[in-house]
Amino acid sequence: MLDTHARKWFDRYFLALARFFLRIGLLPNHVTALAFLIGIGSGAALYYKLTWLAVGLLWLSGLLDAVDGQMARLSGKSSMLGAQFDIVSDRVVELGIVWALALRRADCLMPLLGLVSAILISITVFLTTGMLSRPSGKKSFYYQAGLMERTEGFIAFTAMMLFPGWLALLTWAYAALIGFTIVQRLAESIRLLKQDSIQ
Repeated sequence: MLDTHARKWFDRYFLALARFFLRIGLLPNHVTALAFLIGIGSGAALYYKLTWLAVGLLWLSGLLDAVDGQMARLSGKSSMLGAQFDIVSDRVVELGIVWALALRRADCLMPLLGLVSAILISITVFLTTGMLSRPSGKKSFYYQAGLMERTEGFIAFTAMMLFPGWLALLTWAYAALIGFTIVQRLAESIRLLKQDSIQ
């Protein structure tokens, strides 16, 4: 939701950073790789109980992830390979956080498994809809909005890191909100695919 509706307020800052990175010779895939490595570092920091470092690294990774697409568009180097690298990197970073939490908190394995299951179903709906629908807007594939997008995920992960006493409850709440997003996206997918079949 925030990625879709609030991004316009931050786009000029992402654009300025994208231009700076291009000026110093970085390519979009370099920034995607940097975002990936920093995101993995967040999971490692969380495992070693460096909570505030983990939170900072997670959000820095997210910032770079928002800039790489801008760089690709500015430089004319958008590609399906870059989009794939970006999406796969995002999921591995999220899994790194979940793994770190699971390894530290065996008592919360059930809610964490529920969360991973919800993420898996949600991303499957997202990607299949993107594959079967016509692209629109700035993205190289059809981008399906929903209640829980990447920024909301970062907010949820931050809460899970900072409030370990509430980890099980926060994890179930996050999984439930993703569940709502799955229903949203499935309903939109059915509408889009029916519309395409009529045309």
